[in-house]
Amino acid sequence: MRVRLAHYAANTSGPRSKQSLMQFILTFSCPDTAGIVAGVTTVLARQGADITETHQFSDRNTGQLFMRLAFSTPAPHNMADIKTCLAPVAEQFGMNMRLHDAAVLPRMIIMVSRFDHALLNLLYQVRVGWLRAEIVAIVSNHPDSEATAQQAGVPYYYWPVNPQNKTEQEDKLRALVQSTQADLIVLARYMQVLSDNLSAQFSGRIINIHHSFLPSFKGARPYHQAYARGVKLIGATAHYVTADLDEGPIIEQETARVSHNLSPDDYIATGRGVESQVLARAVKLHTEHRVMLNGHRTIIFS
Repeated sequence: MRVRLAHYAANTSGPRSKQSLMQFILTFSCPDTAGIVAGVTTVLARQGADITETHQFSDRNTGQLFMRLAFSTPAPHNMADIKTCLAPVAEQFGMNMRLHDAAVLPRMIIMVSRFDHALLNLLYQVRVGWLRAEIVAIVSNHPDSEATAQQAGVPYYYWPVNPQNKTEQEDKLRALVQSTQADLIVLARYMQVLSDNLSAQFSGRIINIHHSFLPSFKGARPYHQAYARGVKLIGATAHYVTADLDEGPIIEQETARVSHNLSPDDYIATGRGVESQVLARAVKLHTEHRVMLNGHRTIIFS
């Protein structure tokens, strides 16, 4: 069962103060032309909606408009009502449209290997409410984080991976996504390469944290590579997983300054903090529907 928060209370003043409000997030993209914004907002206004947040971006290179609107409507409006009302304008402008109930918590599966710093930060951010999501499972190819999962009350799945059983283990993951109704898979330093088929099946639904400021220093031991090159900045990159290893659309990045008097272990310690922060921010952006794919790039409405 999906977790749905209670309706947000209306403001204490004004004509709707005694009504509960339904909160929605609308995202869409379409060929950019005149009348789109007016068409959408007119439909919403007819439903008594209050638009609380709006962002838009027109890509001059592709001629596409991208938009995100957060709005509230008086109960008892529901998803079906709003979709029905928006259908004509969506058809008129050729929109790729998605409507989300903002009170429904996105469900995510976290995958981790032995380094658990990013996992621990995600668990903490969910616990304190900064990250509004439900963690439905933790999956690992090592047993190390089982106690952490038990303490958090999250089911833990220890699935060792080798060349002989990789397909079988990925089938288990597919089944887990289906049984938990997971919306998102988060690779919190999960040190296994997912198959092309799995990456394609969950395109736009798998976020990875890469322990490097892409595109530099890809592959194994990036901090040692950075140390050997004497870099002054290290960083981390959160991106969507695609069949091209570490080439997926980038969601979030961050850097940290280092100097010649630090050791590789110092680089790693600094990097762990950056990785944890970057991944949490990327997941938050995704779960709040602030990320829109634009080919190989992303549009971030923060």
